[in-house]
Amino acid sequence: MVLSQRQKDELNKAIADYLLSNGFNSALEHFQKEAGMPQEIEKKFSGLLEKRWTSVIRLQKKVMDLETKLSEAEEEVNSGAPTRDRRSPGEWIPRPPERYSLTGHRSPITRVVFHPVFSVMVSCSEDATIKVWDYETGDYERTLKGHTDSVQDVAFDNSGKYLVSCSADMTIKLWDFNGYECMKTMYGHDHNVSSVTFMPSGDFVVSSSRDKTIKMWEVSTGYCVKTYTGHREWVRMVKVYQDGSLLASCSNDQTVRVWVTATKECKAELREHEHVVECIAWAPESAQPAINEAAGTESKNAKRSGPFLLSGSRDKTMKMWDVSVGLCLFTLSGHDNWIRGVVFHPGGKYILSASDDKTIRVWDTQNKRNHKTLQAHPHFVTSIDMHRNSPFVITGSVDQSVKVWECR
Repeated sequence: MVLSQRQKDELNKAIADYLLSNGFNSALEHFQKEAGMPQEIEKKFSGLLEKRWTSVIRLQKKVMDLETKLSEAEEEVNSGAPTRDRRSPGEWIPRPPERYSLTGHRSPITRVVFHPVFSVMVSCSEDATIKVWDYETGDYERTLKGHTDSVQDVAFDNSGKYLVSCSADMTIKLWDFNGYECMKTMYGHDHNVSSVTFMPSGDFVVSSSRDKTIKMWEVSTGYCVKTYTGHREWVRMVKVYQDGSLLASCSNDQTVRVWVTATKECKAELREHEHVVECIAWAPESAQPAINEAAGTESKNAKRSGPFLLSGSRDKTMKMWDVSVGLCLFTLSGHDNWIRGVVFHPGGKYILSASDDKTIRVWDTQNKRNHKTLQAHPHFVTSIDMHRNSPFVITGSVDQSVKVWECR
């Protein structure tokens, strides 16, 4: 034994108290005689043995939990780096902690997007500004000012020469991203403009608004050339299919709609969400095998060719749709709050989502399960983007910060 004399005496007294309180009187008498202890047991030893005993068990459990976490972390360090079993970038996912936390905005961040060519990204905020950052160095580059109210969304054209932004000030602005000049301001919506994106050709811009409409604008003139109507409430987001033939939109009316770009005809109305649908994303071609597997249609004759669309809602779920037949193929649930952003991993195997539960999650598409959860921000996560060919993910939050996550 390695107990000092004082510790031995204290242990003996605690044992004696235990024997007394449990009525082992003859054992207590023998014990006191053999240990040469006084008959009286001090008050301070009452219940001490039980207390120590339970705290040892509690500590033991804590140690075991920490050991499990440590072995998980070691495994992640070993296999997280692109070793033999994880070489392909298609498997890389964001890992904590973040590489940079960028601050400078004075209000919640509403959207974050990567530049398609340069190593910069753009964030916009309720503070009416757009900021440009270098995501590789974490440096702040510049601020674009012009909107007079919350900037709701920003998007680049495919070449990265132009940036388009929209705002609660009911305008859409077109920026020359080389000189950072505002080239045009487009007026025509009657309420908050919540989402904006370029057509693949770069000649047109599509926007959605709280005025329940979606509008198409000609870049060269700044004129509105088409208006798509049908939603019964605020249209939250609009996204263009890769080849430009279809538009998808989601709304506070709890539906997702798919439109034929050329004719303004509503091709499908998808209704299964039970709350506002916040965000949507078209599945890239690389994701089709995983989606087919998840939908249980990988056999040759049942194979679906899509197009596939993913929607995220305030009902805390994401749904994968086969747009050609207007069918919900499967639902992903696991977030504990509204889902605010969804993006497909360029490798095709994963989906990334951002939520008001302060996390970002990586989903394994073919197994329809939550693959990894990152505690991303101390407040709601409002937006997420993943770079198409560099191992980076960015998030924006109500905590006014933008975070850069490295993938490996």
